[in-house]
Amino acid sequence: MLPVPQINDWVDFLLVLGVVIAAFVLWLLSTAMLIWGERRLVSKMQSRIGPNRLGPFGMLQTVADGAKFFFKEDITPRNADKVVYFTAPLVSAIVAMMTFAVIPFGGRGIEIGDRVVSLQVWDPTIGILWTLAMGSIGVYGIVLAGWSSGSKYPLLGGVRSSAQMVSYELAMGLGAAAVFIYTGSLRSSDIVAGQAGSLIPGGSVFGVVIPGLDLIPAFNIVPMFPAFLLFFISAIAETQRPPFDLPEAEGELVAGFHTEYSAAKFAMFFLAEFMNVITMSALVVTMFLGGPSGPVPSGDAWWQIALQLLLPIGYFAGKVMIFIFVFVWLRATLPRMRYDRLMDLGWRVMLPLGIVWVFLTGFAVVVRSYVSTTDDAIGQIAPFGALIFGVLAFLAFVAPVFAGAREDEATVSDEGSGGGGGRTRRPTPPAGPSGGATATPDPDPVATTPADPASSDDESSAPEPVGA
Repeated sequence: MLPVPQINDWVDFLLVLGVVIAAFVLWLLSTAMLIWGERRLVSKMQSRIGPNRLGPFGMLQTVADGAKFFFKEDITPRNADKVVYFTAPLVSAIVAMMTFAVIPFGGRGIEIGDRVVSLQVWDPTIGILWTLAMGSIGVYGIVLAGWSSGSKYPLLGGVRSSAQMVSYELAMGLGAAAVFIYTGSLRSSDIVAGQAGSLIPGGSVFGVVIPGLDLIPAFNIVPMFPAFLLFFISAIAETQRPPFDLPEAEGELVAGFHTEYSAAKFAMFFLAEFMNVITMSALVVTMFLGGPSGPVPSGDAWWQIALQLLLPIGYFAGKVMIFIFVFVWLRATLPRMRYDRLMDLGWRVMLPLGIVWVFLTGFAVVVRSYVSTTDDAIGQIAPFGALIFGVLAFLAFVAPVFAGAREDEATVSDEGSGGGGGRTRRPTPPAGPSGGATATPDPDPVATTPADPASSDDESSAPEPVGA
């Protein structure tokens, strides 16, 4: 069974309920602020004004838009599967709300009597795997929305979404697996605790103290930078944000999987998309940037205790805002990718790199454990490390050679098939009586009706030889 918060009496129940409500309100407010902030940022990047009428700096525009969605006319397509059609947006919204449950958004808990209230809704042993599982379930909401709408454009958007999300979930899982192996735990609280302090305590490297090295934080982004790139790029594709928003390509699919949705049902898809952006940003911060970790004052004075409580929340919010800004920045600057290149990036680039990095991380962890427990471990491991490095270098050198050979073979095959991609060359017209080529008119590819018989007997219509 999965661990749940221990509830002994009604006070524990109220405390757990309070944490759940606080986290839910925090994510909803963050989503509303993200929608407003994205519109303002994109407008500034594109030399526009953006929302500026309702409230200070237009901050109440999101509230007005949300209220408008819930009071608009709800239109249901005639050919839609009614049950699935109404269930799909609920699945997307509920899954997006449940995903952030395992993310710690604060440091030390709040002490109330003999109880300590953790600033985290749930801390199961499966940890980050919960978010990956919820992301997999979130695919169903989009696929079912496209299938149940009774239209070809939502169906194509749903098929694209399923293929895209399944492809990038593999790379995302491998990036997360590297962090699990390096940390030794799946629990999010253990991953955050493992990133506290300095990456190189005392700044000592093989007994030599280098000034300044002890200031490098123990964030996983430093030793796990390739895993960070894999996970963050996959997170952008999972949230279907530009340049990976192929399921919503309005230039070819109208609006993608939610073309036939309106009013409150469309608002649920809209809310789920932006909540996923915040959740993925928080997940990246938790796994690679220490979550709420940061310098806090020590002491028992009331202001020190207040800072110990508030500063980690501020650190967490600031780090999440950085990645949210990157999401918005990418939307305003990068064009949408082609679908074949999207699939190539996921399957031919990110998936092999993820597999290689997981193996290298496991090897490094085993070596680290062996070195810490064995004398003269470096001398014993060095030959194996040199062998592995030599094999990888050989493969890195040989692979481009074979790739170039395949390209040469493809070029020769194209040239031998008649040139021009296999198209037959037009034969040279025969020479006329005076040595010139006979001008033969091109056939009309548009004409589909036979020529007039009377005009076929007209000798004047026959082509005259050039130079006659």
